[in-house]
Amino acid sequence: MNPGAAVSRYKLLGLVSAVILVVDQATKLYIDSRFLLHESVQVVENFFHITYVRNKGAAFGILSDSPLRIPFFITVALVAALGILWYLSRTRADQRLLHFALALVFSGAVGNLIDRIRLGEVIDFLDVHWYRHHWPAFNVADSAITVGVALMLLDMWQEERKSKNEQKESK
Repeated sequence: MNPGAAVSRYKLLGLVSAVILVVDQATKLYIDSRFLLHESVQVVENFFHITYVRNKGAAFGILSDSPLRIPFFITVALVAALGILWYLSRTRADQRLLHFALALVFSGAVGNLIDRIRLGEVIDFLDVHWYRHHWPAFNVADSAITVGVALMLLDMWQEERKSKNEQKESK
């Protein structure tokens, strides 16, 4: 493995993580200091509000009433972060999209981990809906994880296509 390529992927991880974590934590601190819990401000009528909520559970409030939720979610986030670092170290230098995707997922996991350690729950505020049909509120860290996973799927699809083309050319 090229040592320069390894440094490059970790520089990308550091840069992406720094940006996402600063934006994530700054927006959460802003919402927490300027909004009352459950206060909502319309941004786009019948589509998007800024709504201050706190989520004790995972996506959709899963495990929100469990007494083991905080140690469980902290452990899961730490294992995920370490798993991402391990996986990143085994990627090829030319897999830049995958490096970026992993950095997004890593920073999102760490952003929500900070909330869980600091508050015992996660601050959410992005409220997307269609009239009265609401998607669960989310935050910048959740967005980074979602975009990162989507980019990982795109990378997998591109790798599969590349592999099939190489197989066709070798025949």
